[in-house]
Amino acid sequence: MALEKIKKLTDKQKTDVIKTYSLIILGTFIMSIGFVVFISPLKLAPGGVYGIAIILHHVFNFPIGLSGICLDLPLLIIGTLWLGPKFGAKTLVGVITLPAFISFWEKIYGYAPLISVPGNPMTPDPSSVFILALFGGVIIGIGLGLVFKSRATSGGTDIIAMIIGKYLKHIPLGTILIFVDSTIVLIALATFKDWTIPLYSWLVIYVTGVVMDKVIGGFRSNKALLIVSEKHDVIRKRIIEEMGRGGTYLKGEGMYNHDEKKIIFTSISSKELPNLIHHIHEIDSNAFVTIIDASEILGDGFSSLREKALN
Repeated sequence: MALEKIKKLTDKQKTDVIKTYSLIILGTFIMSIGFVVFISPLKLAPGGVYGIAIILHHVFNFPIGLSGICLDLPLLIIGTLWLGPKFGAKTLVGVITLPAFISFWEKIYGYAPLISVPGNPMTPDPSSVFILALFGGVIIGIGLGLVFKSRATSGGTDIIAMIIGKYLKHIPLGTILIFVDSTIVLIALATFKDWTIPLYSWLVIYVTGVVMDKVIGGFRSNKALLIVSEKHDVIRKRIIEEMGRGGTYLKGEGMYNHDEKKIIFTSISSKELPNLIHHIHEIDSNAFVTIIDASEILGDGFSSLREKALN
């Protein structure tokens, strides 16, 4: 059945499928470097299945990759039975390739910290822990962002959070996930009895989340503006003719005297913002302008909506 479906795909669809699965594999490859080279040698447990796997490695000397897949596959099965077949082949590819790459790096690299105490290669240099944790969070965030960008999930504690969220619908899924991951961090504290471990682990969780959002949303900085002015038509012409941008008129009503207003809604790059502000001030110094950060803008003149949907 799967082969028949593949044969029916157009060349463009086949290219998109290859690109999607390549992103997942690249993402898990990058994540594996973060876990093995940066995070595990510091005994950090930044939530998730691999936070537990790192604890098991340092306590019982279990391989991280093997522990990860032994925990991940049962959770995937439970999640499928509990929540329905919503995870799909892409998540399965991620669940399998991540521990495979982690096992590869365990064989090739080992478990030594990148920067160690002179004469003791297995003990991280205390002065380097912060920078190693920071880089570990960045690397894992990049990898996880690529996986999520492919519309796959990382499995693991995401599934636990989804199951809990099914019964606690009034609590946001992100909040539940924070509690689940924080529980794993506290288990690491109880295991290693070192207060720096949860602090650095939460740093890794935060940095991972920030970088992941940037990878998913894009690193471009764009602005959306709402402009209220009596001279809206002159501003409109300046935006179109001199800046080469478009926009939309929104109908508004003043709160005090209920007079009708035309509000310009437009999107520009950050580089264009000072120029537009200058134009608005030159035309109407009494204009009211709201500037909104937009992590990504899709459509004519910006990123392709089609490519974003497919990627």
